[in-house]
Amino acid sequence: MQLTAAVSFLTILQEESVSIHTYAHSFLQVILLHLEHRDAGVSNAWLETLLSVIEVLPKETLRHEILNPLVSKAQLSQTVQSRLVSCKILGKLTNKFDALAIKREILPLVKSLCQDVEYEVRSCMCRQLENIAQGIGTELTKSVVLPELIELSRDEGSSVRLAAFETLVNLLDTFDTDDRSQTILPLVKSFCEKSFKADESILISLSFHLGKLCHGLYGIFTPDQHLRFLEFYKKLCTLGLQQENGHSENQIPPQILEQEKKYISVRKNCAYNFPAMIVFVDPKNFHMDLYSTFFCLCHDPEVPVRYTIAICFYEVSKLLNSGVYLIHKELITLLQDESLEVLDALIDHLPEILELMSTGGESSVQENKLSSLPDLIPALTAAEQRAAASLKWRTHEKLLQKYACLPHIISSDQIYYRFLQRMFTIVMTNNVLPVQKAASRTLCIFLRYNRKQEQRHEVIQKLIEQLGQGKSYWNRLRFLDTCEFIIEIFSKSFFCKYFFLPAIELTHDPVANVRMKLCYLLPKVKSTLKIPADKHLLQQLEMCVRKLLCQEKDKDVLATVKRTVLELDRMEMSMDAFQKKFYEKDLLDQEKEREELLLLEMEQLEKEKQQNDGRPMSDKTFEKKRRDTKTPTTLPKNIPISVPGPSSGTPSTSKEIKKSKLIRSQSFNNQAFHAKYGNLDKCAGKSSTAAYTPSVSGLTKTSVISLTDDSFRTRNAGSAPSSFSSNTPLPSTSRGTGNSGDPKSSGSKDTQPRKAALKSRKSNP
Repeated sequence: MQLTAAVSFLTILQEESVSIHTYAHSFLQVILLHLEHRDAGVSNAWLETLLSVIEVLPKETLRHEILNPLVSKAQLSQTVQSRLVSCKILGKLTNKFDALAIKREILPLVKSLCQDVEYEVRSCMCRQLENIAQGIGTELTKSVVLPELIELSRDEGSSVRLAAFETLVNLLDTFDTDDRSQTILPLVKSFCEKSFKADESILISLSFHLGKLCHGLYGIFTPDQHLRFLEFYKKLCTLGLQQENGHSENQIPPQILEQEKKYISVRKNCAYNFPAMIVFVDPKNFHMDLYSTFFCLCHDPEVPVRYTIAICFYEVSKLLNSGVYLIHKELITLLQDESLEVLDALIDHLPEILELMSTGGESSVQENKLSSLPDLIPALTAAEQRAAASLKWRTHEKLLQKYACLPHIISSDQIYYRFLQRMFTIVMTNNVLPVQKAASRTLCIFLRYNRKQEQRHEVIQKLIEQLGQGKSYWNRLRFLDTCEFIIEIFSKSFFCKYFFLPAIELTHDPVANVRMKLCYLLPKVKSTLKIPADKHLLQQLEMCVRKLLCQEKDKDVLATVKRTVLELDRMEMSMDAFQKKFYEKDLLDQEKEREELLLLEMEQLEKEKQQNDGRPMSDKTFEKKRRDTKTPTTLPKNIPISVPGPSSGTPSTSKEIKKSKLIRSQSFNNQAFHAKYGNLDKCAGKSSTAAYTPSVSGLTKTSVISLTDDSFRTRNAGSAPSSFSSNTPLPSTSRGTGNSGDPKSSGSKDTQPRKAALKSRKSNP
């Protein structure tokens, strides 16, 4: 009842149910009355309420109702509990009065309690000195508080000495250089020397505050003192590891077990302060002074120590900068750690760590990212498999999300053979929805940065066949999730080219949940269309929605369809030309198209280079090319939507003319489509048939590029560089495609001759 009453009184205050004057008149005396309750728990509950009340009470009320009675409550004649309460109240009151009032009315009580006969009271008052120092200013702190702290640091009670040490560390910034070097440094030195002989709890506090201590005393140490302090830290990092007892775990005496727990806490605190110690010794001296200690912490037998150093790993990497290569092996060690807690702590900043590893360090090679770290990929794959085999699906989900950084770290082929297929397997087989979605999004990012058309087509084919047309409705739902990620990550033209029709075909799905999920996705699907280029796709979308409205029998799906129709009607369509209201979105989409086209250009250049000198193009060259072609932040209002580049009719240089002719000739010589992509041919054929059937005379160079180009097309195909064509084209639902003339390109017997004939017409414009 007492605890509930204390909480209720606090709630009344926090919710401002009554005015402060009414509260002080009605409740304050009740709170003060119960501060000395015989039960310590009840007394502490009322004390917490009072400390919160002090924050809002006016000065006069505080002086008359709390401060004046406190003079008698702090006397030695009162109980220990009464004096402990007085210490905490004094620490809170200093924030409410000016320095003069504190000096005259509060400091005498503080000095008296610092000299109390009970060590508990001295320790409690010592911990309040930090609050008091903030209220009285630097001068009074130096003349009043510092002498008290020095005296308390020599107290016979270990808890009092500990409180004095921690308060000194917290107040280091308050003291000037002379006080630090002449007064505080000798105290710290003495404290460190005596800590091993005293109780282990002092070592725990000392190890925890080492980082702050190093920062506060930086520049004051002599070289000898600097070295001794560093050796002291190293000794703490291995505390308890050298001891060998001949007992089995069940035979270890309780006091030894308790001691080992304290040693573990000390090493954990040392791991927490490791970044501060790097600053202390200077990152340039890391290898000589601290690497062996870092190695020990990463291989510590206790999980809490390794967990803490894993949390600090990113900070350590940043501090080492160009010397980050020194801790490559420790990264692998932590990735392979048997504890998933350690892995979970490490992967919070895994993308940043890998980025630092790939760009910094003397041993990093420009031609092959992370070539000096051959164990990275096996460690990453093993970490994912270990997370997948556990019940900690949140760790697995987080790891899959972080793997999205890999395209910037390792090569496209490494991702394709070691990670991409695994992502697909997780999407297909995992039973945890957040994990499946994380794998699906990462898979889309891998696809986005894949640099080989054949691999891209294979993944797209799998997504459509095994997810979009899968037997399990669960897989078809995941396909719609994937479509949502593709709309977010890829350009609009890419989605319309490969996934528009497979997505809206799910309006005929036999499972109501799939149709309902598609209805929620339809506004995003419509947002990928541009008029007039995508008029035929818009007609397909409207036809599917119309069928749903007319034929849907499930009442929940029908209600969702009706809401979706209203939303679709309110949507404004994007045009081929830039509009002010869609300017930023169109600009972002154009940039996505540029990068997608750039991937194709890079692949073509790489093939040419391999033919010339047998060497693959480096990722660094690709990154430079990508940066060089990025869209500027501000563009003129009349900027064309097509991707800039040399026109197919008038290349800017003879080299480009030669390259353009070579690639066009390769495209015209293709006589058949690759059998692997028959299903996507089918999708493309359906779209084209439903939309329109162009005449032979309308087959311009634009149509040639769209037929022979498996690229992620731009909106104005005529302005796309002809170097983006492919030797293994994949027909699709791209805008304005020439293959829309095929009534049913679904794998029928006459498909191949008709396509060959169509190309022969195009080769004679």
